[in-house]
Amino acid sequence: MLCESDARMALAEPVPTAYCNSDPQGNREVSLDDVLLHSPARTGEAQSTGTVEDTEMEGSKRDTLGSEASAPAGSRLWTTQRDGEVRLRMEEQGMGSEPPKTVHELFQEAVQRYGDNYALASKKGGQWVKMTYKKYYDECWKAAKSFLKLGLQRFHGVCILGFNSAEWFIADIGAILAGGLAVGIYTTNSPEACHYVADNCSANILVVENHKQLQKILEIQDRLPHLKAIVQYGEELKEKRPNLYSWSEFMALGEDVPDTQLREVIKSQKPNQCCMLVYTSGTTGHPKGVMLSHDNLTWTAAVAGRFIMHSHDKEKQERVVSYLPLSHIAAQMADIWLAVTFGAQVFFAQPDALKGTLVDTLREVRPTVFLGVPRVWEKIEEKMKSIGAKSSSLRRKVASWAKGVGLQTNLKWMNGCSEVPVNFHIARHLVYNKVRKAIGLDRCTKCYTGAAPITRETLEFFLSLNIPVLELYGMSESTGPHTISLSHAFRLTSCGREVPGCRTLIHKPDADGNGEVCFSGRHIFMGYLNMEDKTKEAIDEDGWLHSGDLGKHDKDGFLYITGRIKELIITAGGENVPPVPIEDAVKDAVPLISNAMLVGDKAKFLAMLLTLKCNVNVETGEPGDDLTPEAVEYCQKLGSKATKVSEIIGSKDKAVYAAIQKGISAVNERAVSNAQKVQKWVLLEKDFSIFGGELGPTMKLKRPEVVRKYKEQIAQFYVDAETPVAPENALRQ
Repeated sequence: MLCESDARMALAEPVPTAYCNSDPQGNREVSLDDVLLHSPARTGEAQSTGTVEDTEMEGSKRDTLGSEASAPAGSRLWTTQRDGEVRLRMEEQGMGSEPPKTVHELFQEAVQRYGDNYALASKKGGQWVKMTYKKYYDECWKAAKSFLKLGLQRFHGVCILGFNSAEWFIADIGAILAGGLAVGIYTTNSPEACHYVADNCSANILVVENHKQLQKILEIQDRLPHLKAIVQYGEELKEKRPNLYSWSEFMALGEDVPDTQLREVIKSQKPNQCCMLVYTSGTTGHPKGVMLSHDNLTWTAAVAGRFIMHSHDKEKQERVVSYLPLSHIAAQMADIWLAVTFGAQVFFAQPDALKGTLVDTLREVRPTVFLGVPRVWEKIEEKMKSIGAKSSSLRRKVASWAKGVGLQTNLKWMNGCSEVPVNFHIARHLVYNKVRKAIGLDRCTKCYTGAAPITRETLEFFLSLNIPVLELYGMSESTGPHTISLSHAFRLTSCGREVPGCRTLIHKPDADGNGEVCFSGRHIFMGYLNMEDKTKEAIDEDGWLHSGDLGKHDKDGFLYITGRIKELIITAGGENVPPVPIEDAVKDAVPLISNAMLVGDKAKFLAMLLTLKCNVNVETGEPGDDLTPEAVEYCQKLGSKATKVSEIIGSKDKAVYAAIQKGISAVNERAVSNAQKVQKWVLLEKDFSIFGGELGPTMKLKRPEVVRKYKEQIAQFYVDAETPVAPENALRQ
């Protein structure tokens, strides 16, 4: 006898997978032999590593030129139409040749493999409430029917605004099964920012977490012509309104929708059609709707998971903590798509995870995989240093010795040495194992960082404790990962090597090998929704995705990101200066510094805006005036009694200012030219933050916003400055 999920799976029989697009008559089954294969040009000796370092891109069909309207459906590599189809970048062999599949087909496979395994775990009333893969599938099926009942149209958006939860996942996948587009919205978005996304994707339904998020939507709903309903999942409704549903009401709506209706929608779906939009957080201008296909999601999850050796074994089920914003591709890929592909168990953190409770959840769950943005790793580092500073003298000495052993041993391993020294075994017993257990990473075999640059100092700190934090690199437009570091193959400050089936081209490299990083593979997005010009800027006539990042490869094929093309500062003397390495060097040299931003575009010399490490309001995210415990301790070592930012700036604290200048002078000594030296600097009264508008949702610096906000301070650098001043005469306000 079939259970409910079995019956539905049988009813919604899988669509053929041996196709990429419709044939001219509209028939769906096209054999792979008939598919036009597309591989962007590859030259030189890089074929085995999947990298290309060449200024010319020759030999590939220039089939992305011209107007989109003139091309038959599915014949092009990109589209900007919500219902458009693209030609998949199939390869003749290897990972890129695997048959494409839809999200529903992926989920069917998951239920067949892991049906009785736990999929999702939510903390309710102090207890973990768990859901199996069969139940998970059933809930997504019910949600999909409810979306159909509410009138969800094909390729219209279902926007989800709230913290990570089982309901978020179910709404996301349910929207895709029902033929809509799953669209995450950042919880920090203003009502106007929510309006832009919901309007841009022609949203039929908005799913919100609580009353607070609901108020944003109620404020803008009259300006959303396609909106048909709002669903609230995190708490009970405080008021009744037309077309506003609680989660339980919503899930019951589709009971009278026949399964055959949903089955027909699922059968109409193709791997080369859009099923999700990820809106770029955008450091300038409006966010762009990155269109991701079924194949983008299912193929990328499969190849990336195999590359990092995600376990399929039911007895060694991977455990993941979900806490990063699901409106960002990193969390989507790690928490939803990799988890479904490999049968992982996902535990939802508390909504205040990033305000202090994350480590509590980590200790309880003991994940086997953990992804953190750099700021998360920095926060853990700061907390550990603060606790360490309060330890006894003997404990500090033992810890210092162990960290020295850990760093040197791991660096030797990184460079190919396999020897395990005796003192490492001792240090592991005395320190490393205890530290891992204290932060909940004692079972974690894969610790990753991504979404923004991380400092060498932080990487070395964790490496010294035998916790290799491995970098990965990609973007929304590459469905997440493009390169990944592995525990047995990594280099400090490198973001690893290409995922199998993905290729890199360093476009127009300079004498040092630095050029724009370009991608190719089945992970490349379909295009930007309704933005043909922007899409043609991103995907060139040879099919390469241009990242806008500057990077280079080392002799072993490891990729290093060295800056952003648009972030390059071009001085009045015509020198091109990448700001990130200089900013990172200053933060490394002066541990008191939280954020540093280099300025000097079209100016005679470089200057820098600096902020100090301070405590943050856990409710609002607003930076405060009190220095962090680590910062206070650093000041005390300098001989300063300051405990507040205002005290340091108000008194122009001699000890602190001297330490900052000493650090900047040390960085200047390593500068490749005088034009790349920091000539002036100023301390700002408030740290950069999402709250203040200087940082985006993924903590990336919004440089144009900082320039606008602090234009007076920047202008002051260049008042009566005909020539650069010596560093020792730097402006200190």
